[in-house]
Amino acid sequence: MAALKPSRGLPSGLPAGERMLWQGAPAWQAVARKVFHVRAVAAYLGVVLAWNIGTGALDHSLTGPLALRYVAVSLVPVLLALGYAWLIGRATVYTITDRRVVMKIGLILPMSFNLPYARIDSAAISVQPGGTGDISLLLNDGDKLAYLVLWPHIRPWRMARAEPSLRCVPDAARVGAILAQGLAASAKSVAEPVPAAA
Repeated sequence: MAALKPSRGLPSGLPAGERMLWQGAPAWQAVARKVFHVRAVAAYLGVVLAWNIGTGALDHSLTGPLALRYVAVSLVPVLLALGYAWLIGRATVYTITDRRVVMKIGLILPMSFNLPYARIDSAAISVQPGGTGDISLLLNDGDKLAYLVLWPHIRPWRMARAEPSLRCVPDAARVGAILAQGLAASAKSVAEPVPAAA
């Protein structure tokens, strides 16, 4: 039986007998909030902007064009973070099959990480209000991935033993259940004894 045609997010077609269980991408709005903390950045810049405008108005050194310049400079970091989050949402594809997890990531240099279930020690899920969440994969002791290469598709602050993560996934509880079923089925098939030859 011939392999299936290559699918979006996969480096090549699925081998015969492998089934895709789920495929999706990060919600870019959640990436902006959780990864780039745009709300906190906007609040901080808003306070700085209000302070600069207020002190400038008090000593009469603030003119209309200068106030607009302050506003524009304050908006730039927020707009850059929103744009980068949108690009991550567009460029990233997460795939769960009945045998592995595939992460297609990268904006300038796209790359795919193939994580077979046999290499995954455990998985953890963190669901945020609204249903989006992160699904982190703890790999076997011998399997190491570089934190910076995977960022932001990595569990934050786990430097020594980096955990690749499906970040800001919509309906994360359902996706986590799909992954759990795949991992359980894989573990069961490994644990089943091979029948002796007659």
